[in-house]
Amino acid sequence: MLGFAGPVARLAEELGKLPGIGPKTAQRLAFYLLKADPAVVQNLARVLLETREAIRYCSRCCNFTDTDPCSLCRDPQRDHTILCVVEEPRDVAALEKAGSFRGLYHVLHGTISPLEGRGPEDLTVRALLARLEKGEVREVILATGADVEGDATALYLARLIKPLGLKVTRLAHGLPVGADLEYADGLTLSRALEGRQEV
Repeated sequence: MLGFAGPVARLAEELGKLPGIGPKTAQRLAFYLLKADPAVVQNLARVLLETREAIRYCSRCCNFTDTDPCSLCRDPQRDHTILCVVEEPRDVAALEKAGSFRGLYHVLHGTISPLEGRGPEDLTVRALLARLEKGEVREVILATGADVEGDATALYLARLIKPLGLKVTRLAHGLPVGADLEYADGLTLSRALEGRQEV
């Protein structure tokens, strides 16, 4: 940021590294934080640090959690025979908000993307296969995005999972091509779950 003190420019630069925050929004946030009551800024900094230290991966589903296993994996009311595989933790939040899925989840933490140098070994595929080998799961729903990376990841996983004798399905109509789960509304997600198709 030209014409501003070094710390202000550095603050805006760091805020601009957050997803969805462009240079103008980063500048607005920086100025907001500079004008805010010091207690607000200290609170924000404390919560950021505490959250970063408290959150880890669930040993079962690989979702973010502060307890292990997470509350979803521990819930006896959920159907432990259906596993929904998603790309990111935010996808779990989107499906839970829709309220139509009562099974368990597995979070990959990304997709296969050769252009970005990300292969299956960079995802939680090994943990997924180890989980499936325990024999409790009967159906795996591949809920990856409807884009090239999501499709490639779903096809790769289907090839690994089908020989285990499990039913493998993929979310169907309702999700536009190229869309991320986190941006879909509850009704769209519900219909996509209901209309899933075997891979």
